[in-house]
Amino acid sequence: MSEVRLTIDGKEVVAEEGTTLLEAAKSVGIDNIPTLCYHEALEPYGACRLCTVETNARGKSKLVTSCTYNVEEGLEVQTRNDRVVNARKMLIEMLMARCPTAEAIQKLAAEYDVEKTRFRVDKPEELCILCGLCARMCEEVVGASAITFTNRGIDREISVLPEITPELCIGCGACAQVCPTGLITMEDLYGRKLIHSELPLGANAAIRCPIAQPVPNVPFIDPDTCIHFKTGKCQLCAKFCERDAINHDMQDEHMDIDVGNIIVATGYRTYDPTPLRQYGYGELPNVISALEFEHLVNAAGPTGGHILKEDGTEPKTIGIIHCVGSRDTKCHEYCSQVCCMYSMKFGHLIREHIPGSKVYEFYIDLRAVGKAFEEFYNRVLEEGTVFVRGRPGDVVQEDGGLVIQVEDTLADCQRRIPVDMVILSTAMEPEGDANDVARMFSLSRSADGFFLEKHPKLDPVATATEGVYVVGCCQAPKDIPSTVAQASAAAGRVLAMIEKGEIDLEAATCEVDENMCAGCKTCLNICPYGAPAFNAEKGVCYINEALCKGCGACAAACPSGAIKAKHFTSEQLMAELEGILV
Repeated sequence: MSEVRLTIDGKEVVAEEGTTLLEAAKSVGIDNIPTLCYHEALEPYGACRLCTVETNARGKSKLVTSCTYNVEEGLEVQTRNDRVVNARKMLIEMLMARCPTAEAIQKLAAEYDVEKTRFRVDKPEELCILCGLCARMCEEVVGASAITFTNRGIDREISVLPEITPELCIGCGACAQVCPTGLITMEDLYGRKLIHSELPLGANAAIRCPIAQPVPNVPFIDPDTCIHFKTGKCQLCAKFCERDAINHDMQDEHMDIDVGNIIVATGYRTYDPTPLRQYGYGELPNVISALEFEHLVNAAGPTGGHILKEDGTEPKTIGIIHCVGSRDTKCHEYCSQVCCMYSMKFGHLIREHIPGSKVYEFYIDLRAVGKAFEEFYNRVLEEGTVFVRGRPGDVVQEDGGLVIQVEDTLADCQRRIPVDMVILSTAMEPEGDANDVARMFSLSRSADGFFLEKHPKLDPVATATEGVYVVGCCQAPKDIPSTVAQASAAAGRVLAMIEKGEIDLEAATCEVDENMCAGCKTCLNICPYGAPAFNAEKGVCYINEALCKGCGACAAACPSGAIKAKHFTSEQLMAELEGILV
């Protein structure tokens, strides 16, 4: 494309042919041109006309809409002279006559010193300026066509077709995002402002990173959320991506990679407190889990970090129940280790976000064993958090609020404490697919379901399978510093093995006597490490010594007695017995 030279407010501008005056002005930092109907994803058509500017070419001047008028060679443009300002004031008065309460219009009126409109106001509560952004976005970009214009002239209006055919709307929220006056909002069907049970535990945009602060920091497209995979249109991300890094036609790939070491870090999941009916999770309003509160208080959460009840108001009294699902013979007998400290963190955050609020923490025993943990506990005490020693027996709803019934074992009395919100500090438990992962990598699991390490003290990262290491909460509940330390230890072990260049095999492995082997393949199904294999040419089994750990399971199961464990043969054992008895 050829370049065009022009001046905007006396500033010389060089722009490509076909560029609009609005885009050219923005490119040189002139951002005083207002507009209520412009969006980069749509072809501009000057519906609001607020972007009016004055152009002068060959001695002739005229008013044009800058979002639709293209640059011309030698054109002189004024974006805020008296003629332009008066034209915009007239347009603002017309918009005030239609939508006097719209915040965007009131802001423009204040900027241009327009106190009132001289035109008649027919609908003082009207918010729609008929810019058409919602209808165009829904049809041209989203492809749902759930919103459209109806009627003509003064009766022209925006109609929401889902009232007739609700299957058209896909709930993407694009219309609400581009509406300049706030007429369109995303609301719950039942009028609730906040639904704690539906709080997502991460960003719910179609393009996002899998977790916060990932390494590498590479986003992905969620096909269940992406508009393109629902309607076949949109693809705005590809349009605006300067690197051309987005490909909606890319398919999932399954890759086979040969590795020498494996670090298993599959994490954990939080206990679902729904079966504990006494706490009312999922049944009573304003009873939420710890992760839901974590997302609620996050600045990037659904409320911008404001702690709100389901009706949109701030709670004044909050109860935090420790050990929900932990240290309980009916759920998990083990301690989840992190619950006490993050519960105290919640107490600190609540009082920081809601000054004057009251926080109660219900605990069995406080376990603050880390560095500076006891000091933090004392700090939370000084801030005014009330600690009640006792596991609550019930959470009930009374007079529109919640009441926690608990036996205070320190005061030796029953207490009924009214609160506005209850936070359940839920237990850590193994991932749902832990059993499949254990089979895949020949890992053992402890009684609580977590992966079993080789030795809890001397080798807490290795497993019985050589070259496979477990780190983080898949091995046991632990906090972030412990997880980082264990991960660093596992990485060090792997690097040491790679640097060494060779591995040490077990001395006490098993071997197959081919003369006795019947080829029944019983050993193949018994060995947890996959060491036995079948030689089809000879019709006998053999042992891969690099995989064998000398457990002797195959030797014990072999019906023909063809497998023997080295250094544990019958002759050797008998000789040891004779030596002891003689």
